[in-house]
Amino acid sequence: MTFSRTRGIGMTSQRTRDRMIARLREKGIVDEVVLAAMSLVPRHIFMEEALASRAYEDTALPIGFEQTISQPFVVALMIEAVRADRPLGRVLEIGTGCGYQAALLAQIAREVYSIERIAALLEKARVNLRELRISNLRMVHGDGMRGLPEVAPFDGIIIAAAVPQVPEELRAQLAPGGRLIAPVGAKDQALCLIARNASGRSGFSEQWLDPVHFVPMRMGKQ
Repeated sequence: MTFSRTRGIGMTSQRTRDRMIARLREKGIVDEVVLAAMSLVPRHIFMEEALASRAYEDTALPIGFEQTISQPFVVALMIEAVRADRPLGRVLEIGTGCGYQAALLAQIAREVYSIERIAALLEKARVNLRELRISNLRMVHGDGMRGLPEVAPFDGIIIAAAVPQVPEELRAQLAPGGRLIAPVGAKDQALCLIARNASGRSGFSEQWLDPVHFVPMRMGKQ
């Protein structure tokens, strides 16, 4: 896909983006599909102009509404863990935020659904994404705790806000062999990767990854 939006100059240039990719490699991201998507999608267009020059730093940044865009390494790690070197069909993102991760997932998966509970933030994401003309992404104003049972099952689910534990309703929306990743915990959080048995039975495995810090997930919508 070729984006019509300008590639940027100076601190938002392709060269700056390439340096971000080099740092991700140094930190252990090895999935070339994920790295290619992150090289292609211009992160700076998802931020306020005042913060655009910091877009490719490996740090979380505010996007308004008491929410943040996650640091590039954490975004890459979560997508890499869910993809697990396999083609992704239908994927669910919980917490659209500014739309950046949804844009990345749309480069990697055949079909992406993204839920955001804050209507004004979802509209902001739509504006950010408009010029990218992504055709395989559907954004929904809804309660992420419920997921989207009407379009499940999903090959991958990424939860972009911290939960005390992963809701059973979301586990149930994984396809056989599907993988879900979420920041779990209150003060002390870590990424939890949950995989459903390929047989489709009720069994799940869990793996704990890096410590992280995400804003807490809220119920309902506003």
